[in-house]
Amino acid sequence: MDKQELAQYCLLLRGAAEDYPFGSEPLVIKVCGKMFALLAERNGVPAISLKCEPHMAELLRMQHECVQPGYHLNKKHWNTIAVDGTLPDEELRTMIDHSYELVVGSLTRAQRAQLQEV
Repeated sequence: MDKQELAQYCLLLRGAAEDYPFGSEPLVIKVCGKMFALLAERNGVPAISLKCEPHMAELLRMQHECVQPGYHLNKKHWNTIAVDGTLPDEELRTMIDHSYELVVGSLTRAQRAQLQEV
């Protein structure tokens, strides 16, 4: 997957919206105003930062060299993945879905209800 394909996949999720709070880079993808993905390039390689359950975050870092602690993010809850072709696209999609679900799970009941109407 390239950066554009990553963004397109993220934006398919219910209520997902793109934002550029830091200028033209990075692209931040949010749901109900809360970030669940951050897309940028690091050393010419596309990278995506995703929220992750802490124990799972550690396991993914041990299993995949391309998965590192979140770059400029809370390293306990965020991973940054170098999209260099070493991680299967399906696993990357699963990680995006997990990040989205964690953020949606943290929304208020009213926000989740509003999200269902989108």
